[in-house]
Amino acid sequence: MKRISLACIIALVAAGAAFAQPTAAFADKPALVTAIGQSADFEMIKVLLTRSKIPFTANTLVMASDLNASSKTLILVAGGSSKGLGAAGISAEVELERTKALLKRAKELKMKIITVHVGGVARRGPLSDSFIEICMAASDYAIIVADGDSDGLFTKLAGEAKIALTKVPKISTVGAPLAAAFK
Repeated sequence: MKRISLACIIALVAAGAAFAQPTAAFADKPALVTAIGQSADFEMIKVLLTRSKIPFTANTLVMASDLNASSKTLILVAGGSSKGLGAAGISAEVELERTKALLKRAKELKMKIITVHVGGVARRGPLSDSFIEICMAASDYAIIVADGDSDGLFTKLAGEAKIALTKVPKISTVGAPLAAAFK
């Protein structure tokens, strides 16, 4: 009986950690939102930010040189799309280099960084995972649609980066934890 109780307690603690949210709002306004991997998920996050009344600017291809002190938080919509990359006229390698430079500059400016992945399991794979890994390593917080972590990658990366990870059941529920992250 004690083993069963102990197993239940461990499972509850693990589940709580997987759905952890920051204990207090930490991100400053306004935000700058960009697409890392050029997926259409970027458009959905813009809608959720607007509904949440979070002031933001949006630029799918923002460059490190474009970052300045006017934006306080960088929101990375992570998810690779070969179609989106093609439409933007860039390769995955060029997008990774843009992302690395962007994250370096954001850290120099002491911006808060939030990674959002709403494509779920359908927006996973080698292309997306390369963008996800670099974003998660530099982030202060991440919000994902839960089925996108079916293999535990986000949980692992959040643990390595020592950041809170919030898992939500569907895209429409991303807005609440995203809004709660802002002061």
